Amino acid sequence: MNQVLRDAVRPIRADEWPKAKELRLLALKDPAAPIAFLETYEQAATEPDSFWQERAKGAAGGTRARQFVAEGQDGAWSGTVTVLIEDAGSGDVFGGAVQQRQAHIVGVFVRPEHRGSGVIDALFETAVGWAWSVAEVARVRLYVHEDNTRAESFYQRYGFVRSGETVPMKGDPSKAEREMVLDKPKVLSDIS
Repeated sequence: MNQVLRDAVRPIRADEWPKAKELRLLALKDPAAPIAFLETYEQAATEPDSFWQERAKGAAGGTRARQFVAEGQDGAWSGTVTVLIEDAGSGDVFGGAVQQRQAHIVGVFVRPEHRGSGVIDALFETAVGWAWSVAEVARVRLYVHEDNTRAESFYQRYGFVRSGETVPMKGDPSKAEREMVLDKPKVLSDIS
């Protein structure tokens, strides 16, 4: 049976902070973590429970941030993605100025045993759909490290394209994070 048929994608709930913490720490131990995430396992592991509680609360509701998880019938989480809403004129995570209202996808992770099963497709379908319909943004963007070819291949397959914008990699300015964007489909733009 295809994994996507068994896993449901949904927003996290605030009281699920222990599971969100567990999945984030697992993601930060992944071999790709140094080029996939801006924080390290060591940094995240020292955060108090109150940090994780606030993080889950902020990503569980509202229209500024939303964390989605793929959950199996057994309740185990197989993957996650977070969507941050950025307004024109605000600053982004790299210190740049945001030019237009947009969604910024961060924290993408699928457990190794679920990779290639369609979980990532289901996560992105839900996260991007939420950004278009609930957050009403003009585009969705993300950053991918220039050496993270596996992630970039998926983003391209999903429809993201390089914008031409780059930022130096935190901790290694000789490497770059590439911005990739997905513009709102014309059909959805006409309906909104």
